Amino acid sequence: MKITNVEAFGLVAPLKEPWKIARVVMSEMNATVVKISTDTGIVGIGESLARLSSETTRSIIDNILKPILMGADPFDVEILWEQMFSTMRTRGHHKGFMIEAISGVDIALWDIMGKATNLPVYKLLGGKAREKIEVYASSLLFKGTDVLVKEALELVEEGYRGIKLKIGQGLKKDIENVRAIRNAIGQDINLMVDANSGFGAHSAIALGKELEQYHIFWLEEPVPPDDIHGYEKVTRAVNIPVAAGESEFTRYGFRDLITLGNVAIVQPDVARAGGISECKKIATLASVYNLPYCPHTGASGAVCVAASLHLSAAIPNFLLYEHMYPPNPLREDILKEPLPKVKDGYIEVSDKPGLGIELDEGKIAQYMSR
Repeated sequence: MKITNVEAFGLVAPLKEPWKIARVVMSEMNATVVKISTDTGIVGIGESLARLSSETTRSIIDNILKPILMGADPFDVEILWEQMFSTMRTRGHHKGFMIEAISGVDIALWDIMGKATNLPVYKLLGGKAREKIEVYASSLLFKGTDVLVKEALELVEEGYRGIKLKIGQGLKKDIENVRAIRNAIGQDINLMVDANSGFGAHSAIALGKELEQYHIFWLEEPVPPDDIHGYEKVTRAVNIPVAAGESEFTRYGFRDLITLGNVAIVQPDVARAGGISECKKIATLASVYNLPYCPHTGASGAVCVAASLHLSAAIPNFLLYEHMYPPNPLREDILKEPLPKVKDGYIEVSDKPGLGIELDEGKIAQYMSR
């Protein structure tokens, strides 16, 4: 089997209601979809995370990665990953758009391998460690306290046993929101808080200490991803597990996040951190330190979600899956058949070959960036 073509498409979808979180308001969703064709007629699909410019990632795939892939055997996935990574490694581009581009290509290669062997990707990763995947609801965005409480109660009614709240509106407001939600949902529901890198270490510590009394399941991204020493300060000062990794890249970045930042939970995004190949390694690295793996899906599209589900099914040290419930057209509106639905706080993974999804080309055309 040989690769005969590599295509990348930048997608943009405006949101009816913007997502308001710390540091940013997201008024549209972006993603880069990757299609890799082979001489057998099998086509694999992948996704590169693209928060700001899907066309940048597309250009990297077209101009840097495609020449490496053309004519190659897609089953040489490890070799191809290292070749793509090595292209820019000595030039300092071991984070950012380059790795996000590699991620989308790698996901598509795994999809090809699954389709060629008539096996779901989780089977290629070593098998299904769990029949169904426990999820938590993500995320309660920046809204009024009464609205947040109402949404939280509705999520509990739907069967979620864990809920994540965005914080970063100021010490007083954050505490008010956490207190109100905890009082409403009781002690049996896990409550996570996500700062989206909105604090410095001292502010994060001050807030974290105030939140300890509300039995917070984890404190996510309290400081910017480049403040590795800030992470270390927060983890040592606050009696809440610190989770991070959605903004990190490759096993090398997670090595430092674990050993220097001292985080308690790792959260790679398969469409950013290096694809399925690299996230499998990151999970293994985390297991060496007895740390759980909780995939980040966030504002990602349907292909990232599907790949994340296969990883979640296969990884032994998986803990919880992030189910983003606010509407996202690139997650809900680009497939011929929808992704599996959450039921009573759990979700199942497709048993179909590869990722188990198929793009709706008509819908894809509607969202292509111009």
